[in-house]
Amino acid sequence: MAAGSGERLKPLTNPLPKPMVPILNTPVMEYSVKLLKQHGIREVIANTHYNPQFIKQYFGDGWRFDIQLSYSYERELLGTAGGVKNNSDFLNETFFVLSGDALTNIDLSAMYEFHKSNGSIATLALTPVSNVSLYGVVVTDSWGRIRAFQEKPSPQEALSNIVNTGIYLFEPEIFDYIPIGFYDFGSQLFPKLLELGIDLFGFRTDDYWCDIGAVAAYKQSHADILRIPSLLNFALDDGRYQLKDSCFAGINTSTNLNLKLGENVFLGRNCQIGSGVGLDNCIVWDNTTIQDNVVLNNAIIGSNCLIGMNTVIQEGSLIGSNTVIGSNLFLDKNTAIQPNSVVHAC
Repeated sequence: MAAGSGERLKPLTNPLPKPMVPILNTPVMEYSVKLLKQHGIREVIANTHYNPQFIKQYFGDGWRFDIQLSYSYERELLGTAGGVKNNSDFLNETFFVLSGDALTNIDLSAMYEFHKSNGSIATLALTPVSNVSLYGVVVTDSWGRIRAFQEKPSPQEALSNIVNTGIYLFEPEIFDYIPIGFYDFGSQLFPKLLELGIDLFGFRTDDYWCDIGAVAAYKQSHADILRIPSLLNFALDDGRYQLKDSCFAGINTSTNLNLKLGENVFLGRNCQIGSGVGLDNCIVWDNTTIQDNVVLNNAIIGSNCLIGMNTVIQEGSLIGSNTVIGSNLFLDKNTAIQPNSVVHAC
């Protein structure tokens, strides 16, 4: 599922579609593609909508990842279930649905075995979270059979802390219950199936899962991935990233000896970092130049940017790609700069 525009990540996702947002220089969708291949799945279709050319140019027909990848463009969004229904001809045997904008190392093989053992037409991957108000809560019985759904309840009203990850395993018979056109899994299809008395099962997993749709989660995913070898290997398997001077830096990135490093610093490829630069809890995408004595504190800088000397960028700031930030500037907390901007002192 790769149709998302990433509204909550703008200006970083202007014009980049959310599945192409990089984590350790690797588009988040690539992690899902590699996970599918790892579990023996090589026939994949991606639905697209927002600026699909970025996805198609990067992944092509999938040969580089040893899969067969095709595309389904939605001129008008069809919803989660409607988008899958639109590809029913391709999905003519047991099939997985994964979000192209979620980072996970879920054991798909174990989920498949669970699904088949229950003989259900639908299995949902479920995981515990600390803040249920952002997700769809799911209640199951001791056998894993789903009994109820709650859509983004308050913590006080939540019936459990187990939520729907948006990772599904279906039999083709599921299409008998999805009408043509816009239709949603969480708010329409699953409640409808419960009303009809059709068994749905929840596969409970403690494997890693993170929806990177919000800035805080996107930042956290970078720190998380360092402690998850299976995901870290997906990012490092072609040598595009390396540990350098206690930070992660892409290939062909140069840093000055006077660099002042804090924690969780992630630099893209082909970046130039000047003398006396201070970096702490920041993410810098490819091909960006940071001149002398710049301070980046808990900020994200897009690709192909230039940050002028002696400039300070404070926490929570987001700088869109292809932007020039002049010298001797102070960008206050939570500043958002649109792509292709030029910012100079008055």
